[in-house]
Amino acid sequence: MTGLALQEPGERVGRGWTSALSLANGAIWVGWYGPLQILLARQSEHFAPGAGMSKESLLAWVTGVGAVVSLAANPLFGALSDRTVSRFGRRTPWIVAGAAGGALSLLLLGGADAVWVLFAGWCLVQLTLNASFAAVTAAVPDRVPRLQRGAVGGWLGAAQILGVVVGTGLATAAGGIGAGYAACAVFTLVGVAPYVLRFPDLRLDPAARPAWSWRGFARGFWLSPRTYPDFGWAWLTRFLINLGNALVLLYLFFYLRDRLDYADPESGVLILTAVNGVTLLATVVVGGIWSDRVGRRKPFVLWSGVLMAVATGLLAFWQTWPGSLVAAAVLGVAFGVFTSVDFALMTDVLPKARDRGKDLGVINIANSLPQVAAPALAAPLVNHLGGYRVLYLVAAGVGLAGAILVRRIRGVA
Repeated sequence: MTGLALQEPGERVGRGWTSALSLANGAIWVGWYGPLQILLARQSEHFAPGAGMSKESLLAWVTGVGAVVSLAANPLFGALSDRTVSRFGRRTPWIVAGAAGGALSLLLLGGADAVWVLFAGWCLVQLTLNASFAAVTAAVPDRVPRLQRGAVGGWLGAAQILGVVVGTGLATAAGGIGAGYAACAVFTLVGVAPYVLRFPDLRLDPAARPAWSWRGFARGFWLSPRTYPDFGWAWLTRFLINLGNALVLLYLFFYLRDRLDYADPESGVLILTAVNGVTLLATVVVGGIWSDRVGRRKPFVLWSGVLMAVATGLLAFWQTWPGSLVAAAVLGVAFGVFTSVDFALMTDVLPKARDRGKDLGVINIANSLPQVAAPALAAPLVNHLGGYRVLYLVAAGVGLAGAILVRRIRGVA
């Protein structure tokens, strides 16, 4: 087990391993999206008058500051897991510690009685759950051969959207803010258990661990786009498409209530999330398997990104409840294909086996940075520059640019 940690995997993983890792991934997303879709919006609305700002601005600040923490945490914990020589392996200790810390942070957030606790709690959730997430994603290039990564990425993507649906459902059905956080905390902690208990992790030989220096450690987080151009273009593609998606999701609760006058916006968010989840599940695994079989990644990313831009445009021009349902369904179809195939593409452009966790953490900044950029863009667009129509047009344009740029990658078909 020790000698295999840095080798390119050649043996296909089984269904049990894939299912357990997917459940762990979904549990982490429950911890993120229960708060993000419902609970933080309700808390922002409660604290906004005392904070002297609108509910939209307070939510933007909370999610934006938390996303800054995520920016640093994901590659940091990925790099630390790359260097871990525990008898439990490189990744498992961080999965366990991150899930436990995330559960405690969610409980703290559920009892927030002041704005500063809201900020601190969400930052701790981002810090701890990113430790787990970095380790979970790094397990794929550790263990899965290249021509199985589209399929495994599809199952991880399915678990991700189920985590979003389950987190939103728990937050809605629990009966209160504190109860919603508690439900998400329990699910997050329990969901990682099957993987860490059933499947031993690969161990790193202490002799293979790089010599430590702060300068070398910090320098390792910069991957030159000139030296690794495919890595750079893949990163930019993911960032832009995720930014477009983040702009759509951030104010969904307020969009339903304030623009569409939807009577029960919490239930509306849950319904749209469920519709999106069903259509995403219909394509996420199929898209990954299809990509593995034909041995190509870029066409799937390109056309799924174009379709996502079209669906986002629907929200700009068809601002009704039926229009939202159609947009959610089409976004799910497109994002399902993108989620699985883009993940496989990312693992295909990693520069070095020794730094898989760190490099995937750098790539995952393309997931976190949009959470910082989206509030900074969305708040002025909604409040001062044209409202939700302009917001969704900008989101469509950003996502379309990301889809087109995938063509610049040369080393992957």
